[in-house]
Amino acid sequence: MSNATAAPTAAGVPPGDLARATAAPATDAVADAVGPAGGTPEPATTGTRPDTTGVQQDTTGVQQTATGVQPETTSLAATVVGGLDRTSSPDRPPAPGRATTTDPTTSTERNTAPEGATTTGQTSTTGQTSTTDRSGTAEQAATPELVPATGGAAAARQAASTHLPQGDPEQALAGYRWQLDPQTLREVVDDPTELRLIRRRLTEKLASALDNRARARLLSLRAVLSRLVGDLADAVADGRLALTYAEATGELRRTALARARLAEALRWKGEFAEADRLFAEANSTELPDRLRSALHEHAGRCCYDQGRLIEACGHFERALDLHRADDPELTERIGVALDAVYARAVAREGFGPYPRSRDEVRHGRRSPRPTQDGRGRWGYADTDGDLVVDYRYAEAQPFHERLAWVRRPDQAGWELIDESGVTRLDTAYARVLAFSDGLAWVSQGGDADWSAIEPDGTVVVPAGFEEVRPFRAGVAAVRRGGWGAVDRHGRLVVPPRYHGLDTMLSDGRRLDGFTDEGLVVVELAGRRGVLDRTGAVLVRPVHPALVIHPVAFLVGDGMSHWGALDRRGEPLIPPVHPDWDTVVAEIDRLLADTHPVL
Repeated sequence: MSNATAAPTAAGVPPGDLARATAAPATDAVADAVGPAGGTPEPATTGTRPDTTGVQQDTTGVQQTATGVQPETTSLAATVVGGLDRTSSPDRPPAPGRATTTDPTTSTERNTAPEGATTTGQTSTTGQTSTTDRSGTAEQAATPELVPATGGAAAARQAASTHLPQGDPEQALAGYRWQLDPQTLREVVDDPTELRLIRRRLTEKLASALDNRARARLLSLRAVLSRLVGDLADAVADGRLALTYAEATGELRRTALARARLAEALRWKGEFAEADRLFAEANSTELPDRLRSALHEHAGRCCYDQGRLIEACGHFERALDLHRADDPELTERIGVALDAVYARAVAREGFGPYPRSRDEVRHGRRSPRPTQDGRGRWGYADTDGDLVVDYRYAEAQPFHERLAWVRRPDQAGWELIDESGVTRLDTAYARVLAFSDGLAWVSQGGDADWSAIEPDGTVVVPAGFEEVRPFRAGVAAVRRGGWGAVDRHGRLVVPPRYHGLDTMLSDGRRLDGFTDEGLVVVELAGRRGVLDRTGAVLVRPVHPALVIHPVAFLVGDGMSHWGALDRRGEPLIPPVHPDWDTVVAEIDRLLADTHPVL
């Protein structure tokens, strides 16, 4: 597997290094380098189940080598498109609930412990020629590497590309350079044998992985490789198991990478509905822009495969908006994709259906929307404008999670209906909030009687709160004297002793409560700090100003001096900058040498 570029394609697209173009930034490397959000290291697990005990830390993201800091070489492009080679004996990691086999070389049960190695004569059963997108390291896209841009990571990749079968398999994958097929928009593989060798070495490394973060990373990378060599069933199997481990860590970026890599494998199998849903769920607005750019690019390719060309163009445009200035290779790669879209539109005499909403992608259809008859009565209409729920309500809220609160003219309280208009709860609540994370806050109108219920009316958080915020990432901000937080089981995870829970993000958005990653900015006597969803203090409330960045915490001294802390709360950038935008630019500079593979 050499680092040389392949011959020009039939469409005349010049070969180039598409690894970085299709990959998100090395965000996994960053998260691990600066420290995961959670504060408590993840204990090593000796069994086969993912550890689900809270937010856990991955200490395997950045490896020290003679050439400098070695970023994790998991690429979204690679991981989202990889298939597994399991022709002789599937190289599966430990599956939840399965016993570990003692002989990894002879076991035929691939869902038990991680195999120590695959047989050297292993060959692909599909014989499929893969056109794959060599876009960069996927795990790097989850945790960018925050180190001075001294060229150490680049030197490591260059060294890895000289002898790909040797050295660390993740670094070898990171150094591989991909070329994009201009018609299929898939990565092109020059030598599948070399990728199988790297995959076998990933399997050997997986056998010694004891924590959920490492298992999620290595499995999703192996899924990428399997996809690239055409072993799509194995790619999907590893991708699903990787997602299980990633979700157990509770880390947003790691879970996003696992979803995207699984989605790309499903895309190659033609299972577009699930692939679209996973791409949509992965693309949180709280992720680094470079990772979001890569996710949009791959989601666009999935839409392209389905003939949804308008929707594909929207994703490609968003990918450029998020990352154009920093990555000219992305611009070139998007140009190839747009040329493919145009050619297909000409051949098929059209650009396909209108784009879907995010809700439609995630749930398969759009929920009906409130509509009024002009005489003060509300009903619901579908996307074609046809009435699906009659005009019979005095008030009607939008549907959330397929449920909506409505109020009849002869009632003072709210009842719950589903999308067909069937009443699910006829209890008349005086005040209600929309469903979020499967729960809704309701009140009978008292001063401190907010409680949280399930769709069937079961109370899971007893009444007793003066103010509440919607559930997000499994927790909700509540006020009872002071501000604190409860989880979805009714446990008080943050004592109500803070003066405020007000989270500002580096893109300027303000959240009522927790982020998707389970972080919240708390305020105590005018000073701000950061807690996670378990109540652990990541940053003590001593800063006049604090903003959450995808890979760091931006802090201000109240006198126009801004700096940054890493995700462990340790100093990263001194507070000498005039505004937080300058600090964000400095963080981007520190990440400039990381090129995750997608």
